[in-house]
Amino acid sequence: MSTARTRTLANLRGRIERIGTHGETGDLNKVALGHAAADSVLQGGLAVAAVHEVFAEGHQSATATGFIAGLAGRVSPRRPLVWVRQDFSEIESGALSMQGLCELGLDPRLLVTVRAPDTDAALRTAADALACDALGAVVLEVWGVARQLDLVASRKLTLVAAASGVTALLLRMAAEPRPSTAETRWIVRAAHSPPSAPWTAWGAPVFDAQLVRHRHGPVGRWIMEWNCDECLFSEPAAHPQPLAATPAHRPHQAQAFGHQRRAG
Repeated sequence: MSTARTRTLANLRGRIERIGTHGETGDLNKVALGHAAADSVLQGGLAVAAVHEVFAEGHQSATATGFIAGLAGRVSPRRPLVWVRQDFSEIESGALSMQGLCELGLDPRLLVTVRAPDTDAALRTAADALACDALGAVVLEVWGVARQLDLVASRKLTLVAAASGVTALLLRMAAEPRPSTAETRWIVRAAHSPPSAPWTAWGAPVFDAQLVRHRHGPVGRWIMEWNCDECLFSEPAAHPQPLAATPAHRPHQAQAFGHQRRAG
């Protein structure tokens, strides 16, 4: 083995070891999600230039897509986003809706979608895109079991992300988590989303988000609401619908009526 190749391998091993240590926590550049409790556990927010995984059951694919779109919107608000999808993902969950992503707050003009015939092609495409420092984030969406997405592939994606400054978001539907070098791993489910006002048919997207892996800190589980206008996660309002105030000129009658309703 040549001296140059030996030196290169030693440098890569050193970088991988540094990624796995806890001493680099303060060196991570982070973007706040907006949800106070989640940002506190994440010690400031989601780390950029790192790999993050989002897992969901197959019937929760729309929920997971909305959640990872929110993460992408936070880490890449004004920079291009590349979304790489395995063909099988499109067969199972349908094509991405540009109108839907726009309603979530993403700018479709900054989104480039790539369809890959299989997992190998999707992984190569995502790695190549991740090396382009003009991007803000790369989403790699793969459905089902994928042996190619092992610890070695995860390390490569982590190294490329750290070198380019681009964030990698792995969207895994109907898959079981495996060992990886991901900074965070989430399991996402849909949560109850009551109408925000009486005249609307539905409310803001609400997620049951469980942080099951955090390389540099604790984990947790939260109900997170996505604000499509401000592009922020937040805690859902306790009373999303406005409550009618007691009439000032007849407070006693109103209270008595309320007691009768409760008794009935």
